[in-house]
Amino acid sequence: MGDAWDTAWAAVFLASEEAKYITATELVVDGGITAGRPLDWRKPRKGAVIKVPSPEVRAKPHKGGRLDGKTAVVVGAGSLGPGIGNGKASALLMAREGAKIFAVDQSLEAVKETKALIISEGGKCEIFKADATSPKEVEAMIAKCQEAFGQIDILHNNVGGSAGQEGPLDMDVDTWCNNVLFNVKPSFLASRAVIPIMERQGSGSIIHTASTSGISVPEHPMNSYQTGKGGLIRFSRGLALEFARRGIRSNCVIPGKIHTPMTEVRQGERSENPETMKKVFERRAKSVPLGCMGEAIDVAQAVSYLASDQSRYVTGSEIIVDGGLTSNCC
Repeated sequence: MGDAWDTAWAAVFLASEEAKYITATELVVDGGITAGRPLDWRKPRKGAVIKVPSPEVRAKPHKGGRLDGKTAVVVGAGSLGPGIGNGKASALLMAREGAKIFAVDQSLEAVKETKALIISEGGKCEIFKADATSPKEVEAMIAKCQEAFGQIDILHNNVGGSAGQEGPLDMDVDTWCNNVLFNVKPSFLASRAVIPIMERQGSGSIIHTASTSGISVPEHPMNSYQTGKGGLIRFSRGLALEFARRGIRSNCVIPGKIHTPMTEVRQGERSENPETMKKVFERRAKSVPLGCMGEAIDVAQAVSYLASDQSRYVTGSEIIVDGGLTSNCC
């Protein structure tokens, strides 16, 4: 069972500036009970050792970062273009919180920039180039991290996207299927590779980046993207229930309208006119109840909380970082 400190840490997170783009939503602190019953609740595996910090330890004032001593694999840790995207921000923030970072991206140049930022702030970071949809490359990625740091406490899956904006009647079958798969397969492969390590350790936190498109209808026809992100959320919940008794947690961060380099690229594909793009971003900001678009750091703050022991009783859940967008029925 949880204790008052689990609730207290959630309250502190929501009360802080870390959660400034989180509103009109819920943070469920229930050990996964609302996600369903653990799949092995009748026959838990013998010898399973779950390592969780005691209430006494968590009640003591903590000096240093909340991720001190932990190692985090961040898949999709580069940025598409100049600036800081969600994965890059998460890697940087977790490093600031004391974690050793194993930053992965399909672009070595992009992830080199992430490493340079982390090192410049005194953090520890190793990098790896990998195609997150390749089973062999993902397995090599996890093995390399284990070799470099000797442990993996956190896995942050931050890969996804879509090609085309057509609806299900206009998009060709292969593109639709590839879009769905691209938003689920990277998380599946990375989770599959890292879970045996986390099982042996008796603990681990897996965090997936989903999207409000997975829980609501977007402004543009993006059926394949919706399906993929919705599937990712269900995958995360299923993972949480299957491995809860091993001390492994799985949660999603669900970003809404976040201003990132990828957003700039996507809007640039629709129009190269600066004035048109400016109006598009202004319109997007006005559609959010808080009156602005979020930033990558807003997503990273939620990731860092879920990666830490402060959220040790949060699993099979989602943190919606959307400025209240999905609760706005107007």
